[in-house]
Amino acid sequence: MYTIDELRTMPENQIFERKSIRIEPKALAIHVVAFANADGGTIVVGISDDGQIEGINGHQQKINELLRVPFDFCSPTTKVDFEYMDLIDKYGNDNRILLLIIQQSTTVHANQSDEVYYRVGDKSKKLTFDERMQLIYDKGDMLYENIYVKTAGINEIDMELVTQYAKMMDSSKPSYEFLSESMKLIGEEEGKRYPKVAAVLLFGKNPQAYFPCARIRFLKYEGTEEKTGTQMNIIKDVMFEGSTLQML
Repeated sequence: MYTIDELRTMPENQIFERKSIRIEPKALAIHVVAFANADGGTIVVGISDDGQIEGINGHQQKINELLRVPFDFCSPTTKVDFEYMDLIDKYGNDNRILLLIIQQSTTVHANQSDEVYYRVGDKSKKLTFDERMQLIYDKGDMLYENIYVKTAGINEIDMELVTQYAKMMDSSKPSYEFLSESMKLIGEEEGKRYPKVAAVLLFGKNPQAYFPCARIRFLKYEGTEEKTGTQMNIIKDVMFEGSTLQML
């Protein structure tokens, strides 16, 4: 638990933020979402950015609105614990401040505008679409290998490879049925059937056309140290491409 002096004077950082009682619920939601998506943290309401203790007494309606932020302005609802702390405000009067203790979440949260924020240092950073998707993958909300590759048709899958793999797995199903029913690597969206990322990587005829980095590079050096420039000591450089099974 922080002391009052710490709440007033310590710099805002990855897990700590100060806000005036005048903050609007929508604005507070940005920081709640950012903390939940990152490492969790504490937001103290009633102390201004310059460390002045304003307090929250006399603002019960605003407090009620702020208490509803994790439910009304965050999707899905964020896990927040609320605590009050008694103190003397900058006018010498008895007062209180409100602490929002936000738990780190295992899922990705957005605000009411479906924007995703992430706490970076002392800022709540709005994520781009790609950054948002990466966070979704990192938290396990969506598995990357289950995404449809809509630029690849079913004919991009080497069914002979699928047949060989099915035999190894002691399956007697035809290759297409094995791939779509047993492994569930082909799906349908808006009436069209697409292979998933895993299908293209495992059984694609040319996975590198869709995933250029899905290759293995083997380097062999002379000696025990890597050298560069005029002393470069690479004696073998081989690039493996094809499906994952073929590369292995």
